[in-house]
Amino acid sequence: MQEAATIPSGRENGDGSTPGVARRLLIDGRLQETGRTFPSLNPATGEVVGHAPDASVEDAHAAVAAARRAFDEGSWSTDAELRIRCLEQLHAALVEHRDDLAALTIAEVGATESLCQGAQLDQPIEIVRYYAELLKTYPMTEDLGNIESRGMQHHRWVEKEAGGVVAAIIAYNYPNQLALAKLAPALAAGCTVVLKSAPDTPLITLALGELIADHTDIPAGVVNVLAGADPAVGAALTTSPEVDMVTFTGSTPTGRAIMSAASGTLKKVFLELGGKSAAIVLDDADFSTAALFSAFSMVTHAGQGCALTSRLLVPERHKDEIVELIKNNFGLVRFGDPADPATYMGPLISAKQRDKVDGMVQRAVAAGATLVTGGEKVDPGFFYTPTLLADVDPDSEIAQEEVFGPVLAVISYTDDDDAVRIANNSIYGLSGAVFGSPERAKAVARRIRTGTFSINGGNYFSPDSPFGGYKQSGIGREMGKAGLEEFLESKTLAEGVSCAVSRWTAAASLRWPCTA
Repeated sequence: MQEAATIPSGRENGDGSTPGVARRLLIDGRLQETGRTFPSLNPATGEVVGHAPDASVEDAHAAVAAARRAFDEGSWSTDAELRIRCLEQLHAALVEHRDDLAALTIAEVGATESLCQGAQLDQPIEIVRYYAELLKTYPMTEDLGNIESRGMQHHRWVEKEAGGVVAAIIAYNYPNQLALAKLAPALAAGCTVVLKSAPDTPLITLALGELIADHTDIPAGVVNVLAGADPAVGAALTTSPEVDMVTFTGSTPTGRAIMSAASGTLKKVFLELGGKSAAIVLDDADFSTAALFSAFSMVTHAGQGCALTSRLLVPERHKDEIVELIKNNFGLVRFGDPADPATYMGPLISAKQRDKVDGMVQRAVAAGATLVTGGEKVDPGFFYTPTLLADVDPDSEIAQEEVFGPVLAVISYTDDDDAVRIANNSIYGLSGAVFGSPERAKAVARRIRTGTFSINGGNYFSPDSPFGGYKQSGIGREMGKAGLEEFLESKTLAEGVSCAVSRWTAAASLRWPCTA
């Protein structure tokens, strides 16, 4: 551990002005500044929160080399007790500094206070504790028993080993969740890690690196944390021959590029990518409940969630009724300053993202969709009003492409088979939802090709639940036992334990050296 340092919260000035939060990279156990920095903006105001060190390709190579040495030469991958202790230390540090981390998350990510009490911070902190506990009981060996072959008894077993050096690259929308859902299982498995923040939210991820350096016994090089605005830094991680595995959360086009880049060295690739999930309202559902869940989940974190159900499939004959309910619910959404406990929806992450969302909405209207409510930019900051589009063509851009904004597209269907067909009409398969009578809803849920699914508002998201998608929503699963196993390799071993000369060996005039 280094000398403990406090985490600037983003609220030090006390006069409403933006504080100058500064962070450092973590490379080979040392917190480092660089000669270059880049700004991180508060998306609620457009003002600068602080400056992050701008890592270079050389910094990326240094971080990978440190992780390689720590894995190859240290005891991290074989000392489970050390790993448990360090994970418990990290969990304690996150709990101790929770309020400062929350304030920085609100300032830099635009997350609301209520979200920090859930998926933006408090739930991710518990991921670390979950893997510390899981490591105490997870079986790292599996006995396969004996077989007889060529007159010899062979005892066989499987041992689980750490996958090696991991490059972990995360997105901006839930940086604490994404970082810890990769870091905690990788460390529990015995891997070493180079974690790269998203360019839009570097400060909160670098704060995690500082906690690791200041408050844990994690050996030098086991965890390295980078931030950088240059895409070449990420490219260096995905192509390095010293990296054994790449785990990435972000857009599907970027995921495809990472998979292609990693193919040169046949790295293991674990991808959590985009989604265009559908919520189906059956004709026997409670429409008010379905409309409430659909509306407020869609504007959670301003729609910046890959698993959000951004397509709402409704029975044709009930379309107008359900659209009106959604419209009324959107009118109740309070958006604005995410630091205000009364705020439900904060801003989009950047002006660029807001322009993208607005462009998709305008093109949808031009293509024939009906703008029921919303579709407006709100300044200052990067706010976009909750937006409801009706009469959406299921094959249109707005129904097929990920928007990543508070935009809900309503699509009509004729019967259950039609609803299932429309829901599965996507390159994505991350999540989904259905509302209706229990048995009928379950039957529909089992027909949708997605990795996660909610029935009548059920919440599947927790540290012990595997999360991931089908099709082009990704490869692999985060969290749960499956999340640990992503970072493990299986080695099958066999030992000769007894032998006798068989007819086969005698006929072949072979002699096997063994002891009975």
